[in-house]
Amino acid sequence: MIEREVMEFDVVIVGGGPSGLAAACRLMQKAKELELELTVCLVEKGSEIGAHIVSGAVVDPKALTELFPQWEEDGAPLISNVGRDEVYWLGDEANSRKLAHWMVPKSLHNDGNYVISLGNLCRWLAERAEALGVEIFPGFSAQEISYDDAGHVQGVITGDMGVASDGSEKDGYMPGMLLKAKQTVFAEGCRGHLGKSLIEHFNLDEGRSPQHYGIGIKELWDVPESISEPGAVIHTAGWPLGSNSGGGGFLYHLENNQVVVGLIVDLNYKNPHLSPYEEFQRYKHHPLISNILKEGKRVSYGARAIAKGGLNSLPQMAFDGGLLIGCDAGTLNPAKIKGTHTAMKSGMIAAECIVDFLSKSDSYGHKLSDFESSINQSWLGEELKQSRNFVPVMHSLGTFWGGAYNWMDQNVFNGKLPLSFKDNVPDYAALELASQHKKIDYDKPDGVLSFDRLSSVFLSNTNHEEDQPCHLRLIDETVPVNYNLAQYDEPAQRYCPAGVYEIVEQETGPSLQINAQNCIHCKTCDIKDPSQNIRWVTPEGAGGPNYPNM
Repeated sequence: MIEREVMEFDVVIVGGGPSGLAAACRLMQKAKELELELTVCLVEKGSEIGAHIVSGAVVDPKALTELFPQWEEDGAPLISNVGRDEVYWLGDEANSRKLAHWMVPKSLHNDGNYVISLGNLCRWLAERAEALGVEIFPGFSAQEISYDDAGHVQGVITGDMGVASDGSEKDGYMPGMLLKAKQTVFAEGCRGHLGKSLIEHFNLDEGRSPQHYGIGIKELWDVPESISEPGAVIHTAGWPLGSNSGGGGFLYHLENNQVVVGLIVDLNYKNPHLSPYEEFQRYKHHPLISNILKEGKRVSYGARAIAKGGLNSLPQMAFDGGLLIGCDAGTLNPAKIKGTHTAMKSGMIAAECIVDFLSKSDSYGHKLSDFESSINQSWLGEELKQSRNFVPVMHSLGTFWGGAYNWMDQNVFNGKLPLSFKDNVPDYAALELASQHKKIDYDKPDGVLSFDRLSSVFLSNTNHEEDQPCHLRLIDETVPVNYNLAQYDEPAQRYCPAGVYEIVEQETGPSLQINAQNCIHCKTCDIKDPSQNIRWVTPEGAGGPNYPNM
């Protein structure tokens, strides 16, 4: 048995995204109000806070204003308030139709919101958290959950450092630490591997609809000053996805002559030949987008899965010894396509429940049963309730008619239309056999607007120590060729936006090659693999992308 150093805290938070950082800040604020001494530790697997953060992002400042009312005076990086706010229907690769303002569901109106870099906001929040007394440890991955003898969560164990790919100990080997806490808060983001384990262990999703996901692929571009329009927001639906998948595109203007462009592809698509990455490359050739990008320069690339099931898919968020918050649980508001303000609010409510408990007790492993009722009674609970119809309707009726239903639901009935649609098919199970679909002919990248995967991964600044155990684990190594390739033309070759998975021909026949060093931690493989044979776990701490200004 490995001897591990043990560090004890009142609260351990796993993940340095908006929910985890908001929880950390609110914990210390509330403790100060009550004159309660509190020790809080936050661990982040990225090399620094913000390194693994990628999001659109148009942000509603509602939660931030509650947390730090003077955020503007304190220099929070919310600079470009939304000005021009437009939604287009793309009929094909050349045509577009701007929707009149009244035709857009009010949940997509962005008055009072900001176009930001979420990574930079997280860096700012981390500064506030440290100033309040939170201990932040970047570069440390929470590898596994520690349970006590009663089966209650008592903390997490960080990943061992210096382990070779064959499992042997290299020079400089250092075993991970046990970070022990009275309450452990899991804020890993969408499809967190520990969150997934907790949901299975405690059966937290019993009676809920399956969680649904999209993959968001995004690039950051420098554009000429004559093109730049800070605060301008463009959303699109329709082409290039059409009937192949739900989803939509976006282009936002940041300050400093930069724009972000991206495409979200719902992961319940049926055609195994579809490539979200290639669809994104096609998207940038539409005149609505290309006219903005064609004189610019691409400077960064990233991708991340999005938990978008909403209220119907939200698991129980409290369990013995801890809480699930933010996108680790799935608090994104799918009707708004926004999750930052909801993630932050879930973290703030978690903090208040924890401090209230710790002010009366110092016991370990307690279940904070009042957490979910506090969520339900807040504006977060009301938002999620109003958007509960959005995803099952879109999945059942498609983009056009689903959009019409949701316009009526949001604009006329305030999210209270009776729902007669259900979607209990997990995203991976929606995939159909390759023989049922035609292959999609994607154009080669032109190096101006469209690019290959490897040049894109290069711009994500992704790096992993090569001599380490593979963090993309196959439950059965025969499945990729014998089942996935035979039945689905191995879709991992296409759904991965980083070229991690390749079918290579060898003398003995085809085999799956896993280029784990390319992984940008989007989690799509863990979600969409039709056989659920891929298990994503954390690599050695500080590995993965290093996103600037994303």
